[in-house]
Amino acid sequence: MRIVPDASVAAKWLLPEEGSTEADVLLEGAVAGRITFVVPELWYAELGNVLWNRARLSTQDAITGAQAASCIEHVAQLHVRSIGHAELIVAALAIALKVGVTVYDALYVAAAIHADARFVTADRAMVRKLAGSRWADRVATMTAAEGEEWRVEKA
Repeated sequence: MRIVPDASVAAKWLLPEEGSTEADVLLEGAVAGRITFVVPELWYAELGNVLWNRARLSTQDAITGAQAASCIEHVAQLHVRSIGHAELIVAALAIALKVGVTVYDALYVAAAIHADARFVTADRAMVRKLAGSRWADRVATMTAAEGEEWRVEKA
């Protein structure tokens, strides 16, 4: 099974937050060889930005710069296959214009189409926007897991 996890899912592998348990199920599937992760190249930058933001916090949710660096090194060792934006941009723009999501977000859906995969996100608003579209079968929320199967959560 091929999965396109967005940065919101990957952040849950690294940082304890709501949904981390569900995200870990995906990660365990990849480690066991049941799931292959494919992402648009933007994924690495978005994940780095999540870690940077967390390191800048002055709350109990903050992490140190060293912890952020360790997290990104851990992700780099996963050998997630990335797809260049040039291969995805035409489809991503069409998706963004049709359903009203950003081109950045649409890159994930375009990657799922390109790789014959399922896009998984923790962003329920994005799932709702895509639910009535022709791309609805490519998207699922992380919490929509039912064993090894995924379903689209409707608004």
